[in-house]
Amino acid sequence: MKILYAIQGTGNGHVSRAREIVPLLQQHGDLDILISGTQADVKLAQEVKYQLHGFSFIFGKKGGVDHFKTWKNMNLFRFRKDMNAVSLKDYNLIINDFEPVTAWACKSQGIESVSLSHQASFKSKKVPRPRTIDWGKLILSRYAPTTHHIGFHFQRYDDFIYTPVIRSEIRELMTSNLGHYTVYLPAIDDKDLVKLLKQIPSVRWEVFSKHTKTSYADGNVFVEPVNNIKFNQSMASSTGLFTGGGFEGPAEALFLGKKLLVAPMRFQYEQQCNAYALKELGLPVIWGSNRNWLPVLKDFVANPQSHQFNFPDETAEIVKNVVRKYAR
Repeated sequence: MKILYAIQGTGNGHVSRAREIVPLLQQHGDLDILISGTQADVKLAQEVKYQLHGFSFIFGKKGGVDHFKTWKNMNLFRFRKDMNAVSLKDYNLIINDFEPVTAWACKSQGIESVSLSHQASFKSKKVPRPRTIDWGKLILSRYAPTTHHIGFHFQRYDDFIYTPVIRSEIRELMTSNLGHYTVYLPAIDDKDLVKLLKQIPSVRWEVFSKHTKTSYADGNVFVEPVNNIKFNQSMASSTGLFTGGGFEGPAEALFLGKKLLVAPMRFQYEQQCNAYALKELGLPVIWGSNRNWLPVLKDFVANPQSHQFNFPDETAEIVKNVVRKYAR
């Protein structure tokens, strides 16, 4: 059996989840991996057969998407060329994690594909989301269309939605509480974060930034480039995580029993939805309309959180069922 696994390369969440799913897919057949996008810091250990430009959202430094760089980076001619560059007819199963090139190629050629992603969960009307009219809704539904959907979310809101894929390296971590807070906000400049976090000098802040290539310290704030191993170690020994409105990072923090505060990116509909779901579950959120983050941060540091999430390890069973049900 030949399997194609197409992965979105914007952000780290998709590739991080793929690190767990790829070895499982390899047990079921001859696997080819395709990644499109340019913003991931995490890499796969396995060979990537197709590395495409795709469509990537470029992180800004002020809490949102850099729209100018994003649109400048998008190339419809190249996108069409990439669609035609990948031969799909020989694959028995095409699995898609919010990857647009393969999704649209399958759609144009009438080939079935299966979305195995967090974004697939939004096909259910039962998933929490803010009642706003936003172009993000259209982008989320049309960005990477597939014929079948298997989704992941913080809770099992529907019968095709499962709890998050927690990587083995996270499940195997030894946790402790050394009193520091881990910070990952890729859409905010680390210099701005330092100015904010220094105003709470009673704790140590360990910031992982996409916007620096060197490590440095300023008072009680310690900044270094994104590094998967160091980030995992920092989070495992932290009191809590302060991060954006992504999915995998908050899910891993909740799995580890850490306090959690999220600040979703502005103009990013999926992150707004994730934050809305977390708010319904009792977790604190800093919304884009809040111009003064300091009181929320002080409250986050001062007060404990009481939550318990059960994210069972069912990834192997999910992959087996996908292969059994959708392979042709």
